[in-house]
Amino acid sequence: MKRKKIGIIGGGQLALMLIEAAIPLNIPCNILDAEGCSASPFASKHIKGSLYDKTAIQALAECSDILTFETEHFDVEAVIELTHTGKIECIPSPETLYIIQNKHRQKQFFQKHVLPTAPFVSVDKPHEWVDAAQILGTDKFVAKLHEGGYDGKGVLICDKDNVKETFNAPCIIEKYIPRKHEISVVVARNRRGESVTYPVVEMVFDEQANILKYLICPARVNDSISKRAQLLASKVIDCFNGIGIFAVEMFVTEHDALLVNEIAPRPHNSGHHTIESCYTSQYEQLLRVILDLPLGSVDLIQPAVMINLLGERGYEGTPYYEGIEEALQMQGVYVHLYNKSQTRYMRKMGHVTVLDKSTEVALQKAADISIKVLSK
Repeated sequence: MKRKKIGIIGGGQLALMLIEAAIPLNIPCNILDAEGCSASPFASKHIKGSLYDKTAIQALAECSDILTFETEHFDVEAVIELTHTGKIECIPSPETLYIIQNKHRQKQFFQKHVLPTAPFVSVDKPHEWVDAAQILGTDKFVAKLHEGGYDGKGVLICDKDNVKETFNAPCIIEKYIPRKHEISVVVARNRRGESVTYPVVEMVFDEQANILKYLICPARVNDSISKRAQLLASKVIDCFNGIGIFAVEMFVTEHDALLVNEIAPRPHNSGHHTIESCYTSQYEQLLRVILDLPLGSVDLIQPAVMINLLGERGYEGTPYYEGIEEALQMQGVYVHLYNKSQTRYMRKMGHVTVLDKSTEVALQKAADISIKVLSK
């Protein structure tokens, strides 16, 4: 194995966990992000700067052998220019990210490749929202910013007769689809087109903030849905000719149809549990793809429930975690904190993974965990 220095665009919790996975392989990781980011103490080198600063991206490339990213929000065109010189590679490719980075381009890609997805209309201004909903033949709809949304931000669920809030920027207006479940499948695909799909995950969201509260793996769906979801996820990434790790989020409709919602071309919140619950975590798997090593086993060791640790309402500042000691008294409980210096309402500050031989027992353990993110 050739020892390569990996440059990570972004220095948040995903970069932190990728660096943790790189340590056993003795792989140095450099990062680009602002001072004080989560991964800074663990990186071999920290280029301090904006993710939209071409000079900073160039500096990261110059001290690295290969690039990857932990966020979709950076100057992707600068990375495209760098990779076209042939001096450095980025995995996943910036061309793939260019499509996924913009929700309108992403949905157009789904249509072009005949991938099942919710009907949508693209609009430029808020006054067009209701007309778009009428075109879609729906009273209830979802507005999504073309660019810049994350962790529930940039997404609004609306009723055409009562639009309380809008975005003054280009959006897609998507027909709201009643669903039994929201699920995710993490797919790893290497340079040779070989791929593996992790077990299907069931996601439960906070309805107001539209942010993931917890997940269950394996998802509580029948074998037919699981197999179809894994096949569809693989097909989606094959259509992109994607190389790397991808999370394919889907809806299971009331009639058990599958609709592709969104793609994340990086390690994803719906794959955090794999650190303990699978033989190869999503982070190690990405490293294997980057370093051109064999893909690892994605078999589930034990069922898992993962809980996001989110900042409590009314607390902002230096974080204080209440209830960790009690949680760690339970068997099969693993706490991950993200080294963030400031908490705020609904900010992701860490996660807890609960393992057990039984999904039902894991869910009960998770219900008994009460870790609160407060501030000093």
